[in-house]
Amino acid sequence: MENVAKPWPALWSLVIGFFMILIDSTIVSVANPRIMESLDADINAVIWVTSAYLLAYAVPLLITGRLGDRFGPKKLYLLGLVVFTLASLWCGLSANVETLIAARVLQGLGAAIMTPQTMAVITRIFPPDRRGAAMSIWGATAGMATLVGPILGGVLVDGLGWEWIFFINVPVGVVGFILAWRNVPALSTHPHRFDIPGVLLSAVGLFLLVFGIQEGETYNWGTITGPVSVWGLIIAGIAVLVLFVLWQRFNKGEPLLPLALFRDRNFSLANLGITLVGFTVTAFTLPLIFYYQLVRGLTPTQSALLMVPMALISGGLAPVVGKIVDRVNPKYLAAGGLTLMAVSLIWNSVLMQPDTPILMFLLPSAVLGLANAGIWAPLSTTATRNLPPRQAGAGSGVYNTTRQFGAVLGSAAIAVLIQSRLAAELPTGGPGGAAGEGMAFSGSLPEALHSGFATAMGQSILLPAGVILVGAAVALFFAKPQPVQGWGSATPSAKVDAGLDSAG
Repeated sequence: MENVAKPWPALWSLVIGFFMILIDSTIVSVANPRIMESLDADINAVIWVTSAYLLAYAVPLLITGRLGDRFGPKKLYLLGLVVFTLASLWCGLSANVETLIAARVLQGLGAAIMTPQTMAVITRIFPPDRRGAAMSIWGATAGMATLVGPILGGVLVDGLGWEWIFFINVPVGVVGFILAWRNVPALSTHPHRFDIPGVLLSAVGLFLLVFGIQEGETYNWGTITGPVSVWGLIIAGIAVLVLFVLWQRFNKGEPLLPLALFRDRNFSLANLGITLVGFTVTAFTLPLIFYYQLVRGLTPTQSALLMVPMALISGGLAPVVGKIVDRVNPKYLAAGGLTLMAVSLIWNSVLMQPDTPILMFLLPSAVLGLANAGIWAPLSTTATRNLPPRQAGAGSGVYNTTRQFGAVLGSAAIAVLIQSRLAAELPTGGPGGAAGEGMAFSGSLPEALHSGFATAMGQSILLPAGVILVGAAVALFFAKPQPVQGWGSATPSAKVDAGLDSAG
């Protein structure tokens, strides 16, 4: 373990920036109608305001994680925070949608630079058998952001204007920079020969794959332009990523992605688990929010308030779970939390009728809070337990990349499913008519469409419920953590490190 006298102030300083990044993934959706009106933009352009951010965020994570190992996670985190904060200011000052999209790309790059460093620092300053509490705070931050993003977005857009969803990042970024500068230790760096072919192959492959999946629904899974099609991009992305993996396997120098990391069973399974969590968390919110706002006529803020039990219970239990996860086999907590998430989503599906008392939805929201508390810390602790310090950034980059990739898959899959269920449940022309317009804007549907729309949303939410049950099954295969003795010397971490050196 790195010699850090006060790891907790460092953690809380990092959480501020991480929280801000996650909020920016959700806050913009609330402001889309106002942005369209203010910048005289069409719906496709406004969708790109979010898509550009997510694409620029997801693609570089493998690379920025490795850069943290090479140049130090503190330096990379501060650089990313500066980029993100300045880009936020640029977003708020944008006079047209093209400028806003460009600023969002820069903002996504800043987020990509920051994100792996938060997890890498936790991995390096907390020993494996005391990392659960820290990882629970890291995970609870993600859970709380899902509540605060839509609520804060609704309040700012209604009160001050859409620009302020970006302007608010500026003072938060300044405070976060000062705290991180003071409290986050300058950890030792590790000399790495940078794998330029690996960087190019991973960036191109991830871009093609993520872009194809993310924009598939926009182009009806067909032609984008000329000979370029959605499926062509996806297949090309997979092919380039296969080449990337082969290059990592046979590279005689030091690979960008040390494949030896995946020899650790728990690291591999935890990455699969967090991919399924990313899919589910992204996918279930869309049909639920559509139901709240279009069938029940709730405002964005009222919709978000129904998630209060989830956020309060998740945040309140996070420290408790963090202490427990260091003492018991985390597979039981993870499997239990993932199963509870499926129960909550199925419960929501049953309740999604036009005349269900709206307060009834507070109950599955509370179950979702219990689930959330049992998911994030066990998964992240299991993934990082055997990571050697010199590979903390690489491991963190992989973990965050798989989480974001799961989110992209979830977003694309739920959009396709919602469209197909609306076509089946609404009168002819529904998805392209009243329902299609309703999905683009806030407000309520004509009462004649309520029953069919609610049924379609209830059916759609069963997809993420099924996916997260697969995650629960994956968690049951976690190996029991081994006792840690003198971390940093002849420990499991050191043994893995030695294996990585021989492999690379």
